[in-house]
Amino acid sequence: MIAIRKFQELDWTATWKIIEPVFRAGETYAFSPDINAEEAHKVWIETPAVTFVAVDSNNTILGTYYIKPNQPALGAHVCNCGYIVAENARNQGLASLMCDHSQAQAIAMGFLAMQYNLVVSTNESAVRLWKTKGFEIIGTLPKSFRHSRFGLVDAHVMYKLLT
Repeated sequence: MIAIRKFQELDWTATWKIIEPVFRAGETYAFSPDINAEEAHKVWIETPAVTFVAVDSNNTILGTYYIKPNQPALGAHVCNCGYIVAENARNQGLASLMCDHSQAQAIAMGFLAMQYNLVVSTNESAVRLWKTKGFEIIGTLPKSFRHSRFGLVDAHVMYKLLT
C-alpha cells in the first residue's frame, strides 16, 4: 500500500537518491545536471510551499512532489508542481496517484489552477498522463529545452483549472 505524506527532513537522503539521477540525466527538468545536494534541497524542499513523499508499507520513499505558487502576488492563485518517481517504482501508477493527491492538496491550499511550465515534449509518458488528468497543452515553446540526448526540443505549458 502506498501512502503520501509531508516530507520530513529525515527523508532528505532517500529523496535525494530519487531526484539526483533524474536531474543528472538532463531529460525532464531544467536544473543543471551538475546540481549538488544543497542546491537541490533548496529547489525541491525549501522553495516550495510544501513537499510530499510517497512511501510503501515499509516507509521506503518511492516518489516525491512539491507544490508552490507559480507566480507571486497576483498570480499566486495558480500553483506549480514537480513530480519524480524512483526508477524501480515507475509504471505502477505512482505518478498518477501523486498527481491526484497534489490536486486535492492544491485545492485545500486555496489554489484555483495548476500549471506545468516546462513539460518536455520527448517525455511522452508524462504528457499522456497529464492529459488523462485533465491538463491541456495551452502552448508549446519551440526548442526551449536543451535535452541531454536529443539537443534542443520543444516543451509544453500545461494547465488545468481546479474548481
